[in-house]
Amino acid sequence: MEIKILGTESLGVRGLSCMVCTPTRRILIDPGIALGYMRHGLLPHPFQIARGIAIKNEIIHHLHRATDVIFSHFHGDHIPLLRANPFQLSLQDVSQRLAQLPIHAPDKQALPGVMLQRRMDLEAATGHALLPAPEQGDDQVAFSSPVFHGPRDSKQGTVIMTRISDKETTFVHASDIQLLDRTAVERILTWHPDIVLVSGPPLYLKRLSQADEDTAWMNAIDLAHGVGTLILDHHLLRSRAGISWLDRLRQTTGRNVLCAADFMHTGRCFLEAWRETLYKEMPIPKGWHEAYARGEIDTAGYRQWREWDIDDVGMQRSISKPKRL
Repeated sequence: MEIKILGTESLGVRGLSCMVCTPTRRILIDPGIALGYMRHGLLPHPFQIARGIAIKNEIIHHLHRATDVIFSHFHGDHIPLLRANPFQLSLQDVSQRLAQLPIHAPDKQALPGVMLQRRMDLEAATGHALLPAPEQGDDQVAFSSPVFHGPRDSKQGTVIMTRISDKETTFVHASDIQLLDRTAVERILTWHPDIVLVSGPPLYLKRLSQADEDTAWMNAIDLAHGVGTLILDHHLLRSRAGISWLDRLRQTTGRNVLCAADFMHTGRCFLEAWRETLYKEMPIPKGWHEAYARGEIDTAGYRQWREWDIDDVGMQRSISKPKRL
């Protein structure tokens, strides 16, 4: 099995997209992207925008190689959108290819209004029905029943988790569970996976209580001891506190606990957590984002920062260990 993580927070963008290749299939999970429209009172820096464009192109490239597509849920950093903002993946750019592929996704039942509309947008753009994931598993791919997007009874709704197995490896994509509800964690452990890719808790949100963080910590410890490789990313790594949390978990457990950049053997690139530093070290003129939205300028002049070079094969080989930020 080959697992390539395409876009997530330790790679510079919001999302949890990956391509999983078995001897007979190439399964693209959550082909979507976002940049965090506003953090620390700042819009995405042009360097981050350039990184986002590179990852969007990478997702589209892998979509054209895929045999199957899976959407864990319908948030804008996980799917292409009909009304995408400039930093997201537009449905118009990929609808023709999606029309040629089987698409597995949560069923219509119990979807809140906006999410139901996005599901309908996908069906309209592709011209065929999405396959209801929990009922459509096979000998290689299985899906969980819907689990909460974060804590139990989350207002963010539910997601589905995916298990992919070949003769050698079992991989689980656990999307946005954030380790905040025990039911999802127990389901992962019953699959006995070798590798798990999962969203950690959103420490940057003030509404996250200490009790929630403690729950996520204990669940993370159990997963770290229960699987071969635990890849924690997404919500967790939108803040410096989350980066420290990840490293402390690895030290505490002594297990193979990684972020996606570690797993992909590339440098950690936490651009959302580092947004203030980006603006400080590489200032931009007033009105840059408005001019960019009008198509008057692009990201030229903002494609290199510290050890990173956007044009060096998607920054996959350019990075040694970056300076502490």
